[in-house]
Amino acid sequence: MIRVALVDDQAIVRAGLARILSPADGFDVVAECADGQEAVERLPALRPDVVLMDVRMPRLDGIAATARLRDADDPAAVLVLTTFGEDDVLWGAIEAGAAGFVLKDSSAEELIAAVRAVAGGGAWFDPGVAPRVLDHYRRLVAPAAREGTRLELLTEREHDVLRLMARGATNAEIAATLFVAEATVKTHVGSIFSKLDVRDRAAAIVYAYDHGVIAPGAAEQ
Repeated sequence: MIRVALVDDQAIVRAGLARILSPADGFDVVAECADGQEAVERLPALRPDVVLMDVRMPRLDGIAATARLRDADDPAAVLVLTTFGEDDVLWGAIEAGAAGFVLKDSSAEELIAAVRAVAGGGAWFDPGVAPRVLDHYRRLVAPAAREGTRLELLTEREHDVLRLMARGATNAEIAATLFVAEATVKTHVGSIFSKLDVRDRAAAIVYAYDHGVIAPGAAEQ
């Protein structure tokens, strides 16, 4: 069972998410929180696998709550709930350590796939979000900072792993594709983070998009 925590200030939204993420599909909703502050206070002790995080909430918003949860020991993956027009939150969520984004109007099947992906160590960028994340990155980062690339530091196998990561593959899926152990994939992923100077999977995927490893919208979800 994938242990999930729901963080949203609207009870009706939490109820709808809980109905979708049912035990029949392999999910156990271990907590529901009405705002980011409650999430920060309760969730580290509950140790969910995935936190489904709204952005606009009282007391502590989803971006700040994501950053605090990601600083905890053995942090859960955070999947941010966003609407199509919330471009201003995308980069902040990546910098806070979110594993990905799912649109609030996504289908039940898409939501289930997103939660499973990040629970398995993957990242999830809704096709409607990924190109705008990249555009925001390009506007914020000075062109000179993007002229050089660290991709030449990667080995051929690390290039393979990064390409699969950028397509949304989990560590287990990468291992199966490359015929290696999952522990080997984790080692490659850690090396990629270090060589690209990124903090997590979502940031590595943005880097891969921006440097032509994979085109935005090409993720195989």
